[in-house]
Amino acid sequence: MMLEILGHHRNLNAARNFLFSIEKRSDGAVKLEDRFFNSLIRSYGQAGLFQESIKLFSMMKSLGVSPSVVLFNSLLSVLLKRGRTNMAKSVYDEMLSTYGVMPNTFTFNILIRGFCMNSMVDEGFRFFKEMSYFKCEPDVVTYNTLVDGLCKAGKVSIAHNLVKGMRKRSMDLNPNVVTYTTLIRGYCMKQEIDEALVVLEEMDSLGLKPNIVTYNILIKGLCEAGKLDKIKEILEGMMGAGGFTPDTCTFNTLIHAHCSVGNLDDALKVFAKMFELHVRLDSATYNVLIRSLCQIGDYGRAEELYDDLSEKDIMLSNVGCKPLVATYNPMFEYFCGNEKTNKAERVFGQLMKRGTQDLPSYKTLIMGHCMEGTYEAGYELLAWMLRRDFVPDVEIYESLIDGFLQKEKPLLAQQTLEKMLKSSHLPKTSTFHSILVELLERGCAHKSTSFIMLMLLFGSGLRDKAFQIIGLIYENGYSVKMEELVGFLCESRKLLEACEMLLFTLDKHRSIDADMYNTVILGLCKTNKLSEATMILGRHTPI
Repeated sequence: MMLEILGHHRNLNAARNFLFSIEKRSDGAVKLEDRFFNSLIRSYGQAGLFQESIKLFSMMKSLGVSPSVVLFNSLLSVLLKRGRTNMAKSVYDEMLSTYGVMPNTFTFNILIRGFCMNSMVDEGFRFFKEMSYFKCEPDVVTYNTLVDGLCKAGKVSIAHNLVKGMRKRSMDLNPNVVTYTTLIRGYCMKQEIDEALVVLEEMDSLGLKPNIVTYNILIKGLCEAGKLDKIKEILEGMMGAGGFTPDTCTFNTLIHAHCSVGNLDDALKVFAKMFELHVRLDSATYNVLIRSLCQIGDYGRAEELYDDLSEKDIMLSNVGCKPLVATYNPMFEYFCGNEKTNKAERVFGQLMKRGTQDLPSYKTLIMGHCMEGTYEAGYELLAWMLRRDFVPDVEIYESLIDGFLQKEKPLLAQQTLEKMLKSSHLPKTSTFHSILVELLERGCAHKSTSFIMLMLLFGSGLRDKAFQIIGLIYENGYSVKMEELVGFLCESRKLLEACEMLLFTLDKHRSIDADMYNTVILGLCKTNKLSEATMILGRHTPI
């Protein structure tokens, strides 16, 4: 159907236009039906545009199209996924009272899931009890949804009793693996491991085999409760009667558990077992081991794992957990402190591609480059920081500026200083002076005008130094574009400084543009600085 195709490709305006052109396109042969509106309402919901779903619903009603239970179900689902529980209640009441549409089991499953998902389990339970009034029989999805909501609310014993009542309600209504796995997760979250094991036994007595998710949840619960001795028994059952091979999640949970209690050797044995069973390793597998090895100062073994991680480009895989840059900061510090910053930057580059980085890691790498004298590489990282809205601190800027000055690269030092000012850090006066001296010594006097502008703009404490430097420039046979400076000061509304600069220029017997001369005088007059304006007029006539 065209509406569904357009909706699937998020061409929602086109889908809406198509919907309202159906009657015209068919010369009235095809009438607007609620199923057409239902398709677009669902598409709006999938795009997160719940308000558009509501508008379309209102428009449908104004056109005299009666909504069916299927359409109401779609609208309720859209609203509840967006947390609009009050609006969902209103739509449900309208469904019953205005249109007389009877809800079905799907309706109640949507309502129960939606209210439980929004931490309103009691309201979900109310809808569950209301099902019998409308002669709707709950199915296993209904029970699983309610059990999940109750468990997340910490009401695991009530959820367990609900499951026990399932079989009493109907011979055809039996809990499944999802039901029991949810219960096991609930008990594990409360660290009631013995109860979780009882549920596992119940599953076995009913002939239900746990799946890999069930085992992973139970193993995680045992790890968090510190019952590592019981895990071996569970694993044997998993690989024996269960017929499952532990997956990446299983092994990561075990590695984390061993590392948490300081059993690093056992964690490394589990790591080795993953290779033996050809289980896929992800960034989380390496994360916890590298961090633990760093904590005990075993950077040698940590580096071996780090190299393996780097070479296999595991960080770039979208499978598994998103890596945390904070985990690798100890290794970055180690590498950058031992002249191996490039090695640190390889993994950091992979982390950047995954969209995960933090301020400490940037600083560590930039300072590492500064220690190794590779200031340009540090500057590139600085640029990346700023693009990603991280604000470098003063130490980063000063280290790069000092480095560029040592390497006799004043233009890069100036660019770094300009970025420093944009980051709202005010450099020391000596930093300005050092860069200007290098600019002049390296034959970059043409850059001095813009640099003096910066000094005059940022802080009154730099003004006197700026005028001293201009004097030194002239004394050494260089010139400054005074019109640019005076014009800049006028635009920045620093008219007294503009006046002082103009008088300085006249003292040096330099020509000044008549328009600029008039601009300064006019600006001073507008701000009631008449004595200063008179002083300029009394000194010289513009050339």
